[in-house]
Amino acid sequence: MSTPVTRVIVIRNEQGLHARPADMFVKLANQFNARIVLVRDNYRVEARNIMDLLTLGAGPGTELVLEAYGDDAQQAVEALAQLVESGFPKEDAENEQSQAEGE
Repeated sequence: MSTPVTRVIVIRNEQGLHARPADMFVKLANQFNARIVLVRDNYRVEARNIMDLLTLGAGPGTELVLEAYGDDAQQAVEALAQLVESGFPKEDAENEQSQAEGE
């Protein structure tokens, strides 16, 4: 196996890596051919499996290592890191809209 492209990412959104952001992460990961893995401590999960992502229990401030292997590994790491580091902005917008509708 080739050398992975790696990057440490920090979960920045208030509620952590719960179902909606995990779904966003999986959908973006599926746009790449690279094998993509997230690591928390010594626990490794496939980034294309939402249930695996949820088992990480990654709350706000959690550091994860993003690893990708393959031809588009660099692009995959950059795109996924940007999604995480931006705090999953689409999810924040959806939450604000839901709260506004509920008032």
